[in-house]
Amino acid sequence: MPSALPDGEPMPETGALPRSALTGGADRPLGFYLHVPYCATRCGYCDFNTYTATELRGSGGVLASRDNYAQTLADEIRLARKVLGDDPRRVSTVFVGGGTPTLLAAEDLVRMLDTVRDAFGLADDAEITTEANPESVDPAYLEALRAGGFNRISFGMQSAKQHVLEILDRTHTPGRPEACVAEARAAGFEHVNLDLIYGTPGETDTDWHQTLAAAVGAGPDHISAYALIVEEGTGLARRIRRGEVPMTDDDEHADRYLIADEVLAGAGYHWYEVSNWATSEAARCLHNELYWRGADWWGAGPGAHSHVGGVRWWNVKHPGAYAAALASGRSPGAGREILSAEDRRIERILLELRLSAGCELSLLAAAGLAAARRAVGDGLLSEEAFEDGRAVLTLRGRLLADAVVRDLVD
Repeated sequence: MPSALPDGEPMPETGALPRSALTGGADRPLGFYLHVPYCATRCGYCDFNTYTATELRGSGGVLASRDNYAQTLADEIRLARKVLGDDPRRVSTVFVGGGTPTLLAAEDLVRMLDTVRDAFGLADDAEITTEANPESVDPAYLEALRAGGFNRISFGMQSAKQHVLEILDRTHTPGRPEACVAEARAAGFEHVNLDLIYGTPGETDTDWHQTLAAAVGAGPDHISAYALIVEEGTGLARRIRRGEVPMTDDDEHADRYLIADEVLAGAGYHWYEVSNWATSEAARCLHNELYWRGADWWGAGPGAHSHVGGVRWWNVKHPGAYAAALASGRSPGAGREILSAEDRRIERILLELRLSAGCELSLLAAAGLAAARRAVGDGLLSEEAFEDGRAVLTLRGRLLADAVVRDLVD
């Protein structure tokens, strides 16, 4: 089941933000994340805030229906316009995620985008992305998205091997994601991403090599590769606990990451974030960079998280409760926290260190700076970058990124 929401103070029913959150906003990018919480089936490894038709039956009624979801989400976008008042920013990125956004009609996704455009305006070079399940799109669907203003698409490939897909409970067939890349290119999408997962129980190094070869051969300009994390409460965690499938260990994850970096670098992809590679700077995911650099974004949809000017908040999780709040004129926010200057400093280190540009050494306290010097000596941080005033992970440092970050913020 989806993970629990964090603790925090109550969100005002109007959704109003402190004046401090709105100060200086014009100097920061503004993005929108639009969450579509529906899936045809629940993958065994997933603990995202998503729901199948069976899970919603009897628990949300008409308010939780996919049929009117675009209109419900539009209500929150218009609420965002009221809360942000006379904020002059046009939106620089829109990312539709889930769930499976492409379970909705293409016209619904375009309608959601149109609401953002009407309420805020879009920057001339705005990046407009949607995630897509390979089995839920066809050429006509992709053409409708492109005509409606989407210019980037991300397909969940995960693996090229049938037995790996079966462990993950993925329903698409091997080869279909690669075909989707060609269909997206034909529809006019300049930027296409493939999402991969490594470390699935039963996956071999040969399987992973073949997956990477298939992904590279499809010709996307961006590839994301994530280590499988087995979350408690998921179907896969239960299968591992029962001994039905083996648990992949950290050494195997590290080996697969090294394989990915070698293969992708050899094919002309450059890492710019620990789990992301792009063929050029223009091919990077600007929306995700907005997160990693601590800019502003409004997350609309059940369970979506937002951040504006040092205030972070999150919505109620269930689609029925979400729709009911908006229908009654209330913010769907479930709680929020106001970040202190120290909170924001630590978050900058946590997030920026994952980037190829790293973070400024000036962000580090004395203990963190001493830890950074030790990390340089241990080969975890670049000596050259350190001398230039930045903490930048080496390849070995990327394998141990979480541990390096912990030392730098202690």
